[in-house]
Amino acid sequence: MAYAAGAAAAAAVAQAVKASGAIVAMEPQDFLTIVSRCEKPLVVIASGGVFSKSFRYLVGYKGFVFHTSSKTELMLPGKSEVVHARSIWIPG
Repeated sequence: MAYAAGAAAAAAVAQAVKASGAIVAMEPQDFLTIVSRCEKPLVVIASGGVFSKSFRYLVGYKGFVFHTSSKTELMLPGKSEVVHARSIWIPG
């Protein structure tokens, strides 16, 4: 029974990865480089954390979704459009 539940969970994660496409995890400074390359970046931000605050970011660029997390808030370029999300979940 536990094996079936684990297999179902793995299948759900695999389906989520297929639905979301490629998500590229990177360091905050590299993320800012990608954002600066975007003409009109749409950046999704979620903050949270139980014991220490953290910030998670997503941006789309050339068909890929780039993701980073940081303990401090990133200084985004002024041309960035920002959407604040309750949370960001990355499958995997």
